[in-house]
Parts: sequence; C-alpha cells; structure tokens
Amino acid sequence: MSVSAQVLDGIYGRPAVGIRARLERTAEAGWEHISTAETDTDGQINEWTREQMEGGPYRIVFDSDRYFACLGIDAAYPEIAVIFRARGGARTCHIQVLLTPYSYSMYFGTRA
Repeated sequence: MSVSAQVLDGIYGRPAVGIRARLERTAEAGWEHISTAETDTDGQINEWTREQMEGGPYRIVFDSDRYFACLGIDAAYPEIAVIFRARGGARTCHIQVLLTPYSYSMYFGTRA
C-alpha cells in the first residue's frame, strides 16, 4: 500500500511547494511516526510507499505555519492534521488539501 498527498495554495491558485509533512499511524501509545517528507514543485508527496503498511487509521500532519510564514502571512492553523482510514484492499490512498491562511478543505481518494 502507498500513501500520496498533494497540497494546493488557495490564495495564489498554485501548488504549495515546500510544505513539510509527517505520516503517522495509530499505535498503542498514540501515533507512531512513519516518515517525513516535503511537497515537490507540483505540491505533491509521492514517496510514502512501504510494503509493511497495512489498512487502518493514519494521519498526515502538514506544517502550514512554516509555509505561510515564508510568504510573510500569519496563518490561523499552524498545522493541518488529516486523519484517515486506509482500507486493506486499496493500493494507494491519496490525500489532497487546499489551504489558505484561515481555511482548508480536504479530499480523500483510493485506487485499487
């Protein structure tokens, strides 16, 4: 199974480049860190692929504060956490986030 993400900047209507994000999954003591990545020039992260990833709850935490600070903008949400459930039959889970300094929306899709 793999997880991919894309972040779009709703202010400028372009991919959000350089947003740091971490992928985590549930564990007995809370959330277990899997990997950290950064969006590329298309606002995408495609490198979260692991054979041992299984179905279950996951979370991606996007560092929106750092992104907007680099643009000289004060944001209401320092982090945007997207919690989702990966189904065992899906090969790829795709998360898409459209963000502005004071709002965000999300999309979740799968491919078998």
